[in-house]
Amino acid sequence: QWRQEQKLSITRKPSYLNKAKKGLIQLEEETIKNDQEKGTIAGAVALIIGTSIGSGILALPQKASPAGIFPSSLSLIVCWGFLLIEALILIEINVSLRRGKRKGEEENEFEVISIRTMAQETLGDWGGTLATVFYVFLGYTSMIAYCSKSGEILYHLLNIPESVSGFLFTTVFTLLISIGGTRATDQFNQWLTASMIGLLVAIEVIAVVVGGWSGLDGSGNWGKVPATIPVIIFSLVYHDLAPVLCAYLGGDLPRLRASVLLGSLIPLLSLLVWDAISLGLSAQADQVIDPVELLMRVRWSGVSVMVEAFSLMAVGTSLIGTLLGFSEFFKEQLKSLSWNSSPTKTSKESTEFFGLRNWWGRNKISFTAMAMVVTPSLFISTT
Repeated sequence: QWRQEQKLSITRKPSYLNKAKKGLIQLEEETIKNDQEKGTIAGAVALIIGTSIGSGILALPQKASPAGIFPSSLSLIVCWGFLLIEALILIEINVSLRRGKRKGEEENEFEVISIRTMAQETLGDWGGTLATVFYVFLGYTSMIAYCSKSGEILYHLLNIPESVSGFLFTTVFTLLISIGGTRATDQFNQWLTASMIGLLVAIEVIAVVVGGWSGLDGSGNWGKVPATIPVIIFSLVYHDLAPVLCAYLGGDLPRLRASVLLGSLIPLLSLLVWDAISLGLSAQADQVIDPVELLMRVRWSGVSVMVEAFSLMAVGTSLIGTLLGFSEFFKEQLKSLSWNSSPTKTSKESTEFFGLRNWWGRNKISFTAMAMVVTPSLFISTT
């Protein structure tokens, strides 16, 4: 009898080992799946870079040239530090609210706590209302500017009417986010941001070859610095993305801090280099101050195409960030109205159309929020 029990214990051990191995494999798969759903640092960094670097970066030295290289560079660094602290505070508030409400973590959903909710929880109802007014105004003005600028650039490149090209450009990016989903948008944005940075480096190299460093002068006018601060802040701002970034990385504070630091540092370095090169170019000119116009005078026609392509990519990456943040803002407001809280009964006939009713029930808030962002912007920019 003792031998039979020993044999049974020996035969049971492999089964226990197999169950343990299966449990470990399932646990690893779940952690990998959760990491993939929460997003990556590379994706968050690409969102920050793409939103920060807009087409206006090329014209920034025109505003900074009266101050000189050292005053404008110092103001760039100070503004970057101020914006970095502000962004870190925003993600701290958002993550603490996520932990308090346990929002989206158990369901593994892409749930966003908007600027309005953050302001309401910290500043009260009046603060939430004021933040909402400013945020909506900023969102619509940015969207209108991107729609108009994309139409202008495509008109120069392809000779398509500005209203038509701006409408098509915005529609393509809207469909990418609405239908492609988070993963497709993330991958496309990373590729677009990398291409944009590559073009910017190429433009800076050409500017150096033309003589960008040779005209640098150490003198500066510190009294002209205050006039450059609004332009610099607008060129480096990305804070409307804070709610989206917190949801994208699942409220992981260490990864959020690393993403914000790295994602904001790259635009700062790009602006410092471009500012130095462009001010060197401007110092060589007699009348012209705009470095972009000086680059356009280069005999090689490819320079103008590179500048236009960079500007279009910069508009595209900025448009992705604004669309994501603004649509998620409206989505949260629509959900708070409990629009889809009362499910309707569906008959068997209604579920025969390839599940269209179920698909629309899952996505109607997302499409409605996106329409609330895009429709007014396109209407104003094309009329």
